[in-house]
Amino acid sequence: MDMGNQHPAISRLQEIQKEVKGVEQQVIGFSGLSDDKNYKKLERFLTKQLFEIDSVDTEGKGDIQQARKRAAQETECLLKELEQNANHPHRLEIQNIFKEAQALVKEKIVPFYSGGSCITDEFEEGIQDIILRLTHVKTGGKVSLRKARYHTLTKICAVQEIIEDCLRKQPSLPLSEDIHPSVPKINSVMCEVNKARGTLIALLTGVDSNETFKHLSCVLSGLIADLDALDVCGHTEIRNYRREVVEDINKLLKYLDLEEEADTTHAFDLRQNQSILKIEKVLKRMREIKNELLQPQNPSELYLSSKTELQGLIGQLDEVSVEKNPCIREARRRAVIEVQTLITYVDLKEALEKRKLFTCEEHPSHKAVWSVLGHLSEIQGEVLSFDGNRTDKNYIRLEEMLTKQLLALDAVDPQGEEKCKAARKQAVKLAQNILSYLDLKSDEWEY
Repeated sequence: MDMGNQHPAISRLQEIQKEVKGVEQQVIGFSGLSDDKNYKKLERFLTKQLFEIDSVDTEGKGDIQQARKRAAQETECLLKELEQNANHPHRLEIQNIFKEAQALVKEKIVPFYSGGSCITDEFEEGIQDIILRLTHVKTGGKVSLRKARYHTLTKICAVQEIIEDCLRKQPSLPLSEDIHPSVPKINSVMCEVNKARGTLIALLTGVDSNETFKHLSCVLSGLIADLDALDVCGHTEIRNYRREVVEDINKLLKYLDLEEEADTTHAFDLRQNQSILKIEKVLKRMREIKNELLQPQNPSELYLSSKTELQGLIGQLDEVSVEKNPCIREARRRAVIEVQTLITYVDLKEALEKRKLFTCEEHPSHKAVWSVLGHLSEIQGEVLSFDGNRTDKNYIRLEEMLTKQLLALDAVDPQGEEKCKAARKQAVKLAQNILSYLDLKSDEWEY
């Protein structure tokens, strides 16, 4: 219909749909939980729009009824999307891991509040384990899950950096207060900075409800102003001491805008990250080489050139910056394993080719180990081609075949032959590595 002659009910429905469309991206990217303020705000808004849609009088006209039905369906879809984002199993997994971090901080944060910097190995290892588990949470490419995982990782990684910084502190500080009148003030500020570390860790993990990022920022800025007001002219040692304390404060200040920075820069979307793009480029070339190597009747001279290029790809991965991002670190680690597994496959193929020329008598157990290695080479080729998950029949078949070869190796009796013992040990390690690689390929991890 002509817009000028459009029915008022249709116009009203279009206005409502436009308002609903305005919050669509907020809903799709919502990374919080159902008790968050923003969740309740979006839920109230969409529910209100549903009531507005329902109140539109169709006057019994079919076209208006259809328009109202479509508007209601679109709004209900967004409400459902919002609820699914907040209650997604992997979103809840992220939250449960974060709760473990909170419990750890509550238990181990006391030394900071007392102005000290004593960090237990248990605290440090606990934080590292939490980071590793968060890194392995699957997102399925879902924006809300990528954001939730990134925000949580950013906070926990900040805690880890603060801890590591404490462990690197010079044992010679603070200075003796007899050196200069300004030293007692610097020492006092340094104690406040140590306490601020504890406060910051508590804020990052959400275990301090009596403090805010804004207030802590004001406190830290005030400490810098106090230090700047001190007269330390002509005293290089004291000036350097003051500078170190100022640097400590500035390090803490940079953690206060983590969430805002993540949202404004879309840092959670690693698909556009330069390090990830470099890793993907290496993986693309690795797959091309793999396809060539897995071709039947491939020439043996292909092994040497392929291995040289694969080793060059390992070098390229070593140069990739992980940017203190555990997800990028994990992506690089997996890429290195992919390339190294292919190099191992080439090495074994070369060894088996050379063995065909071997004519001397050998110990029966050594011969049995080589027989297993021949089977492992064939299985490894299949594993390299595998592209599925752990519920696939092919995964189960490959796993059973590898287990069978491990049992065959276990049955080999070296009869005291050191060479046979070493060969069997290497073969067992190879079989276990292929099993681990099969697991890695099938765990559906993504950044």
